[in-house]
Amino acid sequence: MFTNIALRAVLKSSVDVLRESVAVSVKPWTCSSTFLTGPKGGCAAGGFAVPPPVRHYARVAKKTKKGPVSQLSDLTPTMLKMDYAAVPLAQTTDDIVKRLLSLELANHSEKLKLKKEQLVAKVQRNENDRSSVEVRVAILTARIRNFQEHLHKHHKDKANKRRMLMAIDRRKKLLKNLRLVNYDAFEKVCEQLGITYTFPPDYYRRATRRWVAKKALCIKVFKAVQKQKEEQRLLKQSRALSYIEAAKAQAAESQ
Repeated sequence: MFTNIALRAVLKSSVDVLRESVAVSVKPWTCSSTFLTGPKGGCAAGGFAVPPPVRHYARVAKKTKKGPVSQLSDLTPTMLKMDYAAVPLAQTTDDIVKRLLSLELANHSEKLKLKKEQLVAKVQRNENDRSSVEVRVAILTARIRNFQEHLHKHHKDKANKRRMLMAIDRRKKLLKNLRLVNYDAFEKVCEQLGITYTFPPDYYRRATRRWVAKKALCIKVFKAVQKQKEEQRLLKQSRALSYIEAAKAQAAESQ
């Protein structure tokens, strides 16, 4: 019994000594002003300072690329559609109906038709001209610019890119022919539509040994054929002369 009492006293004294040593060595945690700087920042004595969640507010925003100015930007929304521009009743109708007939609620294709008519009016020869080279160049120019604006936004659209290149080639051929036939009309078209005509590059082909040999063979064959044709021509002439001489001889004998 006495031994149990002595053991309890020794354990109690050792526990008290440990508590005092821990109280002296370990200091309570305090809140750090570097972590909690907001108006609600604060913690109890002896607690840990928990930093706020980090948000990536310093991330650089992506800059939106500005596309080229659209060719339809000069069309005011109050303009009437192409089908109703020549109707006199559309000018004096109600405001609501006039708004429905205007470009404000029109789709892209209707605006493009009106732009084609504006470009055609600049270069056509007369009011009824719809099939001249100048008119076709104006229509192709409107289509090409429309394709360019579309491909600037959707650069992976291969089908429309092919159509644009075909239209450019067709317009280049028309301008080339117009330049040879009527140079004044060619200059007027380029000035009115804002087209810069560039000459095609000179033809260049790398001279390989196979190409040189083939060219020499073609030249040799061409010379041989020309020589043969010349011999046939001389033979025909000699035969014709012989026939003439024979006819003259017969005429002299008959006299």
